[in-house]
Amino acid sequence: MRIGIIGSGEVGQTLARGFKKHGYETRIGSRTPAKLADFAKSAGIEAGTFADVAAWAESVVLAVKGGAAEAAVREAVPANLSGKLVIDTTNPIAHEPPEDGVLKYFTSPNDSLMERLQNAFPDAHFVKAFNSVGSALMVNPVFPGRAKPTMFYCGNDAGAKAVVARIVEQFGWEGADMGTAKAARAIEPLCQLWCIPGFRENKWGAHAFGLLRT
Repeated sequence: MRIGIIGSGEVGQTLARGFKKHGYETRIGSRTPAKLADFAKSAGIEAGTFADVAAWAESVVLAVKGGAAEAAVREAVPANLSGKLVIDTTNPIAHEPPEDGVLKYFTSPNDSLMERLQNAFPDAHFVKAFNSVGSALMVNPVFPGRAKPTMFYCGNDAGAKAVVARIVEQFGWEGADMGTAKAARAIEPLCQLWCIPGFRENKWGAHAFGLLRT
């Protein structure tokens, strides 16, 4: 499968390396591809514009700041994403600073960023995933003596979720399908919970969530 990463930050670069490691044809997009020259050379991953990468890819990963997510999809050109899986890693983090370690969101409890994106671009198949953990643990995390951590995901298209389920497993996670896009209302706040130890105790990147089943 050809995977296109829309977003050139730490999350985008980490997932790009992860997909390449697992045998996917991978390209990464930026508004200014030239700034990825060093990364492209070291990783062996071709860089291009959002639109170029989206047109080339069979599936896309959206890895930009939440406030820039809709604009990034428009720059990728919605027609380039029609009928394609879009793995949505974004979170609706507001510009205001956190309070007592809790990030502020620009969505409400009965709303989610992914729902907004799915409504704005109905021909793409959005699946929320990889938003509830830091980039250092996204690809094949290891917790000695413990079971695999859980990656929660959701989306409206069963076929797109089936692809994400395989990717999540390849990347070393136990997948947990939470249902339709409405479940993003519960999955996106996991980022707030994950970040609290970082803001309050400066403990970043050493924890993930796990779902226990009987």
